[in-house]
Amino acid sequence: MGAKRALRVAWWAVAASLLTTWATLATRATAAEADAAAAPAAAPPKTLPKTLRYAFPVAETSFDPAQISDLYSRTVAAGIFDAPLEFAYLARPVRLRPNTAAAMPEVSADHRTFTVRIQPGIFFDDDPAFGGKPRELTAADYVYSIKRHYDPRWKSGNLYILENAKILGLSELRKAALDAKKPFDYDTPVEGLRTLDRYTLQIRLAEPSPRFVYNLADGSFTGALAREVVEAYGDKVGEHPVGTGPFRLAQWQRSSRIVLAKNPHYREVRYDEQPPSGDARRVAIAAKFKGRRLPLIDRVQISIIEEAQPRWLSFLNAEQDLLEGVPGEFADLAIPNNRLAPNLAKRGIGMQRLPRADISFTYFGMEHSLVGGNAPDKVALRRAIALAVDVPREIALVRRGQAIPAQSVVAPGVWGYDAAFKSEMSEHSLPRAKALLDLYGYVDRDGDGWREQPDGSPLVLEYATSPDQTSRQLAELWQKNMSALGLRIEFKVAKWPEQLKASRAGKLMMWGVGWSAGQPDADSFLALGYGPNKGQANHARFQLAAFDELYERQRVLPDGPQRAALIAQAKKLLIAYMPYKVHVHRIGTDLWQPWLLGFERNLFVRDFWKYVDIDAALQAEGSR
Repeated sequence: MGAKRALRVAWWAVAASLLTTWATLATRATAAEADAAAAPAAAPPKTLPKTLRYAFPVAETSFDPAQISDLYSRTVAAGIFDAPLEFAYLARPVRLRPNTAAAMPEVSADHRTFTVRIQPGIFFDDDPAFGGKPRELTAADYVYSIKRHYDPRWKSGNLYILENAKILGLSELRKAALDAKKPFDYDTPVEGLRTLDRYTLQIRLAEPSPRFVYNLADGSFTGALAREVVEAYGDKVGEHPVGTGPFRLAQWQRSSRIVLAKNPHYREVRYDEQPPSGDARRVAIAAKFKGRRLPLIDRVQISIIEEAQPRWLSFLNAEQDLLEGVPGEFADLAIPNNRLAPNLAKRGIGMQRLPRADISFTYFGMEHSLVGGNAPDKVALRRAIALAVDVPREIALVRRGQAIPAQSVVAPGVWGYDAAFKSEMSEHSLPRAKALLDLYGYVDRDGDGWREQPDGSPLVLEYATSPDQTSRQLAELWQKNMSALGLRIEFKVAKWPEQLKASRAGKLMMWGVGWSAGQPDADSFLALGYGPNKGQANHARFQLAAFDELYERQRVLPDGPQRAALIAQAKKLLIAYMPYKVHVHRIGTDLWQPWLLGFERNLFVRDFWKYVDIDAALQAEGSR
């Protein structure tokens, strides 16, 4: 305890020293923050590029929408590729609007047919694949890009979203390629995905899907790629992203540094946001930037900093302009009592704090011989393990209060979340956990202090984790929780991309990971339990006919009481069978330097970069 206290004192000393260095900037920074919402900032010298600098805590994997499987790669891709629709940046509640589409899609009364007209005159960024000629975006590019998710070659981790939507003919086309062991035939027409003319595409589904349009608002998923680019770069296309979006990939050092530059061929798009009239901050931002051409900045510079300490210090040292999510270890320094620290406030640093539409969970490999399956003894083992997990202690010690206990797999901020819903998911009860194990024969048979399996064979849990400090702290807590229950646990440490690859292959017994919503609906989370999603969203590889039926029934219904009731039943099944132990919903606190202007967290807008501005002169002075 003394060591921990000493360490905390040391960190306070470091922080105080750093903050003293910046005392001379306090008056100027405070004035900049006060003026930012009311009056346009003076234009910086042309010699100073506007560069947004921040860090990812996890390394990227690919920038090909058909191969992306992680949040951070998605964030980059969303700035490069254009989807037909987008979420309005400052709108609350969330609202869809056209992006490359000329208008919102025409949707049939039965929610099975979606007709989208693309704006003429939108062009891809230059690339040698185009032979030196301008390349216009057409409806065929979206048809091709959607088909790529069905091509077995790309092993799309997001295919399940489209498969669940049941686009007519595409699953059959994929199966034909697999059965014949031949390349996917992009030129075979299918009933469910076709062009009506150069700028119009139509999507037809086998069953109603009232929320299908959300899928057309994510550039990292349904963004348009040109066929020429894919054919030119082949398996390396993820290293050569060429889109119609506001940015282009300028530099890339794997797992280290990503730099994006303004796309010189980006179409003319003006800042035009309609925030809620009663939200003074958002109203001021909208007024300040109204009519400005997007993007407002020239470059985005992303560092990969996996450890929380250097990421935090980098922001304090003004080497980063934005800190997305204050690391839990430094919450006491940055936001004591969930308020911005006075010293940071004096520097003009901005803060926004809100629950994320996400879950942090541990999944059990349902095909693993030890923890998997739906037999009563296996269910009892998983529920006992879940009951032994001390979530309140996790929130207090590891997450420093920056999370709320989860009651189900569905996160706040999406339709279908019920704040009044309570369940066993958040309970911590060693007596109940021990009683369950005793009842089903998981007892210590040889007197060594550790429980064995009912048949007397060894019982050793294996938990996949990563080498960063937060993961190490969580592993330490797991060790204590399982030891108190009489269960051995070992840890398999590897980088996050490696664990993801193993997870997709069904090779992990247990893994702690996060899941973020890409759209404001519970379906994003219920998909974790749907049987056909095994190896994709369904990391646990859970299979239960009763759950699948509920999932399929709720998908085709419009939002309302009937759908909400089905979602509630589905949540209860996931709690009863416990393929996922959902720990918490994280509360994210974003901090930004006074020269970053117009930042506002929208949980469903990945490409926020185009909406923010940088006072380059103040940035240069503050970074000295």
